[in-house]
Amino acid sequence: MKLNKFGLSLMAFIPLLFLSGCETNMVVFEPQGPAARAILDLINWSLIWMLLIVVFVFGLFGYIVWKYRERKDNLDYEPPEEHGSTLLEIIWTGIPILIVIALTIPTVKTLYSLEEVPKGYEDKEPITINVTSADWKWIFSYPEEGIETVNYVNIPEDRPVHFKLTSASTMQSFWIPALGGQKYTMGKMETDMYLVADNPGSYEGRNTNFNGKGYADMQFEVLSQTQKDFDEWVKEVQKTAPKLSEKKYEQLLEPNNLGRLTFSNTHLEYVDHSKMDSKTYTNPDMYETHGYRGKTFEEEDNYKNKDASGHMNHDEHMDMDMDMEHDETEEASGGDHHGH
Repeated sequence: MKLNKFGLSLMAFIPLLFLSGCETNMVVFEPQGPAARAILDLINWSLIWMLLIVVFVFGLFGYIVWKYRERKDNLDYEPPEEHGSTLLEIIWTGIPILIVIALTIPTVKTLYSLEEVPKGYEDKEPITINVTSADWKWIFSYPEEGIETVNYVNIPEDRPVHFKLTSASTMQSFWIPALGGQKYTMGKMETDMYLVADNPGSYEGRNTNFNGKGYADMQFEVLSQTQKDFDEWVKEVQKTAPKLSEKKYEQLLEPNNLGRLTFSNTHLEYVDHSKMDSKTYTNPDMYETHGYRGKTFEEEDNYKNKDASGHMNHDEHMDMDMDMEHDETEEASGGDHHGH
């Protein structure tokens, strides 16, 4: 049967469709640090097992279909009655267990190793960088250097970087594909990540956890520099960058997309969003009263005003009753609430 023009065109188009996927830059498969290499090794190990399973299953499927196909000499064949095979049941139960063990052991070992300074870098002092995610921007604080950047971070090459992750708003995910895996950032808590860049270069970081309309543009650049260039950059920022005031930080936390910003001090002077004590914390329910997302509230510990019996005093009862009456009045009148 001859193929028409449409069939020939389709046959030529299908290979091109598959080849078009080669244009994608798979950064995960081009690791630039020990953490990323450990993850790639784990991916490759998993792919090998998947490939073995797929080849075996499809090969066995093809063999069975071919061997037991209908032929002229077996048209009257009737399969024998069997009540199961203990040996076969042991085999097809044991093989999946062995596969799970083969995948679990290296996975657990790799995950635990990623929580520590990479091997070979234990003797090098890490640089600490506090990472605060907000809607829709990344804030990088260098507490030891006393500087802060927005939507970009500079790091020294071949030196461990200790990222301390938290959030001033919703839960987000911090990921630099070329250097390592991803980790969530959450308010009122802190998670740690250790990364190392082998060589100088520019790498892309991003948020992988959907958190609203500005999510797609929530990216940042990681610039790995020699230690000398990094030190010079720090000194230049300390001398030339403007100060970050508390009012400016309030504006910075407003939900929007920003370009790159640099400051010669850090917001840690005003608030640490990872702390869970009553002195500094993030309270999303108070946007209406306090005016912006991630506001720092300096409040007295309510428990200090309680008597020894654990009950509220008379004034506190009166204040609470008045607040409840005020809320009920607003609900009855259908009053509008304005907040971020």
